[in-house]
Amino acid sequence: MKEILREIGMIARALDSISNIEFKEYDLTRGQYLYLVRICERPGIIQEKVAELIKVDRTTAARSIKKLEMNGFIVKKEAEHNKKIKKLYPTEKGKKIFPFIKRENDHSNTVALAGLSEEEIENLFDLLKRVRGNLEKDWEFVKKGNKRSY
Repeated sequence: MKEILREIGMIARALDSISNIEFKEYDLTRGQYLYLVRICERPGIIQEKVAELIKVDRTTAARSIKKLEMNGFIVKKEAEHNKKIKKLYPTEKGKKIFPFIKRENDHSNTVALAGLSEEEIENLFDLLKRVRGNLEKDWEFVKKGNKRSY
């Protein structure tokens, strides 16, 4: 069997390393840009939903979100109907850096997909979505404290 997940992992780590280096001057480190993007794309999102979108546990999400809040990129606001629910919103500082993060993402996509036809890109996208869908079932299962059978 081809080492497909190893290739995907190397791609993800390379992109993450590049982003961490390029966003360091903006005080965004260790993947915090992922959280900021989701919050900018969905103002008012709750922390649990951000964790689900990024596929990390709640504790990891809480740490990154707290750092984003401490560094002035986002704010937490109580929901009108339930004060226990904290919604996340980008600040002006967060909104200002969002276009730069988006441009970096667009550039990385262009570089990564260079030499592929539109049809190949579409096929790759569809196949990767299917792979993610397969893994999401296990992710949900394990996240709830269960053990997979090998």
